[in-house]
Amino acid sequence: MTPAAPGDYVSPTLLIDGDWIEASERETQPVVNPATGRAIGVVPHATTADLDRALAAAERAFASWRHVNPRERGKILKKAAELMRERQEDIARLATLEMGKPLAEARLETHFACEEMEWFAEEGRRSYGRVIPGRLHDTRFTVVREPVGPAAGFSAWNFPIGNAARKMGSALAAGCTMVYKPGEEAPASALAVARCLVDAGVPAGAIAVVFGVPDTISRHLLASPIIRKVSFTGSVAVGKHLIKLAADGLRRTTMELGGHAPVLVFDDADIANALDMGVLRKFRNSGQVCVSPTRFYVQEASYKHFCEGFAERAGKIQVGDGLDASTQMGPLVHNRRRDAVEALVQDAVAKGAKLLSGGRRIGNDGSFFEPTVLADVPGDARIMSEEPFGPVAVLNPFTDLDDAVRKANSLPYGLAAYAFTSSAANIVRLGDAIEAGMVGINSFNISMPETPFGGVKESGHGSEVGMEGIDAFLVTKTLSVTV
Repeated sequence: MTPAAPGDYVSPTLLIDGDWIEASERETQPVVNPATGRAIGVVPHATTADLDRALAAAERAFASWRHVNPRERGKILKKAAELMRERQEDIARLATLEMGKPLAEARLETHFACEEMEWFAEEGRRSYGRVIPGRLHDTRFTVVREPVGPAAGFSAWNFPIGNAARKMGSALAAGCTMVYKPGEEAPASALAVARCLVDAGVPAGAIAVVFGVPDTISRHLLASPIIRKVSFTGSVAVGKHLIKLAADGLRRTTMELGGHAPVLVFDDADIANALDMGVLRKFRNSGQVCVSPTRFYVQEASYKHFCEGFAERAGKIQVGDGLDASTQMGPLVHNRRRDAVEALVQDAVAKGAKLLSGGRRIGNDGSFFEPTVLADVPGDARIMSEEPFGPVAVLNPFTDLDDAVRKANSLPYGLAAYAFTSSAANIVRLGDAIEAGMVGINSFNISMPETPFGGVKESGHGSEVGMEGIDAFLVTKTLSVTV
């Protein structure tokens, strides 16, 4: 493993009203490189005064930013995307240092973040209304779309570059301002995105980036009448908590919450292709992906072959420091995540699951855990109902399509789901029967900047990206004019 040099990382700041504020006398917490287990910097916690200043600045900036022509707002977002491309290596390296993903994955994350920023820049120009003929000849109704107001954005640490671009980019494109709280585990990555936005011309106060104890930050922001919209990416439990806080002020919410994605593999599928893609996507970002394929249900005739192939491929994955060019999977974000994954694996094995590959932590330094494959996992194992959010694949057989759909829909989550089959009839039935906001059939590619990203059931409501991502920050106004 290649540890990061001490000079590779600069401790994060806060961004409030255009000022980059260092820790000073504020409380801090360490930022730890999960590949080494060593602290590489500290992140400052925002004080109550900091949050109040950010709120006041967001309110003030909204009064002018909402009236900036969408084309001009788009130019700023496009310039920010250009700057992100120019700074890709530095930004990607920050993400690898902070949360461990291989540098190649961090580069891809930066690339897609740029594409989404450019999409927001263009789509913001298409917030069209409509004209409705009145019932009286001298009356006309006009429907217009307007920015909802200052927003609060919260997101997890697993895609620190992409989440930052998605939250702040969509709000700004719609004409809103945002106070954004990323995960404290990967603060500098999010700040690098904010830096590109500021350098591109986003005015002071239009975006703020703050850190601190999540519940303290969220309670303070959502208690303010200034905030009119909440956008959250993270766990189901926290999402429910934020919805309750938002309800007091009837604030609009977009909730992109957890999942436990099923994968249905039928006997008529291209099994080798399903294996190659399934292993690649399962262990991407060490499984710390909300749409990560986890519950693999394989039709009986192909089940044994699929188990063998999955375990063989998983066993060949090179695990190590994300800065090492040979690394295919990095560490988990911290020891708590590693310990939680280990507990789920041990519980499943104790209840009768077969451990086909992995199942152990790696070394004494960092938060590494082996790519793990479990088969014949009983329904009462915790991992069958709790999202592992780690490098663990769960394999079980199914008999027919009805059995597969029943198993896929058995949990209260519905973010992403996947299926592999060559049958046109199966494709039609699966597309209708699977309960998920995003369904990939013969593919794990379920998201582009042009497509909505969101779930159903306890995986949340509303969508990010696509035209829906802009719409989430707009309200509708009807004007009745009589002349």
